[in-house]
Amino acid sequence: MDTFVVAVLVCGAAVLLDWLMGEPRRWHPLVGFGRWASLLEQRLNDQQTFPAHSLLLGVLATLVAVMPAVVLAIFLQFLLEGWLWLLTQVAGVWLAISLRGLAEHGRAVSTALACGDGARARLAVGRIVSRDAAALSDEGVAAAASESMLENGADAVFSSLFWYLVAGLPGLVLHRLVNTLDAMWGYRTPRYLYFGRCAARLDDAMNWVPARLTALTYALLGNTRQAVKCWREQSGAWDSPNAGPVMAAGAGALGVTLGGPAPYSGGVKQRPLLGRGQGATAQTVEGAISLVQRGVMLWLLVLLALAASLNAFWPGGIG
Repeated sequence: MDTFVVAVLVCGAAVLLDWLMGEPRRWHPLVGFGRWASLLEQRLNDQQTFPAHSLLLGVLATLVAVMPAVVLAIFLQFLLEGWLWLLTQVAGVWLAISLRGLAEHGRAVSTALACGDGARARLAVGRIVSRDAAALSDEGVAAAASESMLENGADAVFSSLFWYLVAGLPGLVLHRLVNTLDAMWGYRTPRYLYFGRCAARLDDAMNWVPARLTALTYALLGNTRQAVKCWREQSGAWDSPNAGPVMAAGAGALGVTLGGPAPYSGGVKQRPLLGRGQGATAQTVEGAISLVQRGVMLWLLVLLALAASLNAFWPGGIG
């Protein structure tokens, strides 16, 4: 069977498995990787060193953290075959995307807000964002959850599918682990400013194309003209080169305003406004979840159509 067709079927099977089972509650590989990365950071991140030395230690830590799993994925690619290799790929994509888990975290916030339970909503949003949840208004809680759905949909779901399609299981593993390191080390604080720079820049590079494909997906599934306008005019002001297009297009597609001041433990961070329209509500969170879910369905339909077209033109296969 054609390699591309197999890859598309693997993506579809992984999305179905995620819908049926969600992510593992125990023994998730990314949880174990997070512990490994924390141990490396504690051992290697000497904050008393010169910036250049800290940068080199960060590069070393990134390589030591990521390469064993990537090498294992490459090894499995040559060792396994047939149904065993197919099932291994499905499991890999399933563990990476967490589409159902993302929706469950978002709905925990939207349901609480819809019921008027602000305390429960703040507790729920505190599990998915690093903001000072206790200082958020109800609108701030809805905005934080909506931004998390849009951005994590790009990072965890669409980028994972993209890198699996482009570079197979090794590419998927590399992307997901680098993205996890960025979430752990990619802060512009004295502790991580130099040590985490390698992981942060590598994550920016790997997400550049998928982020823009995600922004285009959000735009196509919502208010397209407004989404493209917000993307073009607002994304450059955001401090992340990939989150800017994703959240500006998503906010424009939903017809809401996101961004703005956000409270953190170190104080209030002034951020540019994204999108157009009213402030965020519980319905905004649901709309963001829907954009991600419908976006995945759109990707799968486009991929299936592309696979069918390629097989029609090249019946003998292209991979």
